[in-house]
Order: sequence, then C-alpha cells, then structure tokens
Amino acid sequence: MAASGDAGEGEFSVFKTTLGALVEAASAPYRGAGRFPWHFARGKLSRDPIFTEIVARGLIPDGARIVDLGCGLGLLASWLAAAQTLWARALWPATWPPPPRLESYHGIERVSRDAERARGIFGASAITCGDIRTSPFGPASVVVIFDVLHYIDSAAQDDVLVRVRNALSPHGGLLLLRVGDAAAGWRFRVTLWVDRVITSIHGRHRQSLHCRPLEAWLARLRALGFYVTPMPMSAGTPFANVLIVARLPAARA
Repeated sequence: MAASGDAGEGEFSVFKTTLGALVEAASAPYRGAGRFPWHFARGKLSRDPIFTEIVARGLIPDGARIVDLGCGLGLLASWLAAAQTLWARALWPATWPPPPRLESYHGIERVSRDAERARGIFGASAITCGDIRTSPFGPASVVVIFDVLHYIDSAAQDDVLVRVRNALSPHGGLLLLRVGDAAAGWRFRVTLWVDRVITSIHGRHRQSLHCRPLEAWLARLRALGFYVTPMPMSAGTPFANVLIVARLPAARA
C-alpha cells in the first residue's frame, strides 16, 4: 500500500511540475508585450482547465491545421509550442499522450490591441485582425472557438458554425467549442456575471450576450453533421462551461 501511495504522489508531483513549467514557458513570450499581457497569460493558463485538458487528453491530433476563432493573445498557440518544447526535453508525464505538432496555426481576433500583440509574437501571417462573422477561415483540420460565440447574435452564431463545417469539409475534422450552458442554474448566472464584468472592463458596457442551453448547441451541431461529445470544462471554477468535442466525418467519394 505504501508503494502505491508513493507512486500516486510521485505522479502528482510530475503533473504539478509539468504544469508549472508549461505555464512559465507558454507565458514567457508575452513578457515583451508588457506587464498586463504577461500577467494575464500566466493567470489564464494556470487557472483555466481547458489548456491542461487539451494536452492531457490529447484532444488535438498531430499535424493539425488549426483555425482559432477569437484567439485573443494567441494563448493556445503559445501553450502548444511550449508543450512541444517540454516533450522534446523529456519533461512530460508518462500518462499524457505526446503533444501535437502543428502543420499550421491561424488565429482571428477582433480586438485590434490583442491582435497586434499576438502578431508581434507569432508573426503577421499567423494572426488576422478581423471579425469571425466576416473574416475568411481558410481550410482547417481543427477549428477552436473558446468562449466567443455568445458575443454575437444567434443568426450569426449559426452562420459561423456553417462556415466552420465548410472549412473542415470535405476531409472532415474537429471543432472544439466551449460554451456556457444556459440551463445550468446558478453556475450559469455566475458565468454570465463574470462575462459582463469583463466586457465592462473592456469598455463594452452594452455588449449583448446570446447564450443557449447545452442541448440547443448539441442539436444545432448534429443538424450540421457533427458527432458531438460534451465535456464539463469548469473544474476548479464556479462556472457553467462545457467543451463540445464535435467531429465531422470525411465526405464519401
């Protein structure tokens, strides 16, 4: 029994060490962008469970061509690059799959200040300053949309999802979509309150939010031909966030 406990403690220690190293490596590129971007990156990457889950569960396949809608500062790109660095140095938990090597990454961000900061780190070709409702997506094998769609109205949400499906076709692919479940009671009310605080801080005091129950999101994606798997994605937080892993099969010849 003692040996089993020691093994469990050792594995947890490796996990904590890896996570801490990932956060430091992924946030380091933001030091040159100023104190706020660096502190924001460190806080977001260490507290938001979605980043850890992506690598721990191997949610993004090797060789992915990622289109990141509403990419902000490009934290996902920095996180995956840091994961590759730690993997190459053999600083990786044995229970985690190897991190994905990306074929390409393209982020689209509407807030010009965030887009310019991201372009300064990842290059002008990697980040587009634009609106996901109108900016071209280009072909992709993985599309990522984290906590973004509720900032646009329902008709625009549906249009973006149709365009995502078209960007993934005809070879199929993967959509990782995180949403707040509007049917989740007090947890959703907390999520909504935090969203309103954030939009107020950014000067968008009258920003309308357009949210749906999880089942409505799942039904819409199924209608577009996706096979969907919802995963709770609020561990360690009071929020009502759910990650929808939506797979689009390749079109038949």
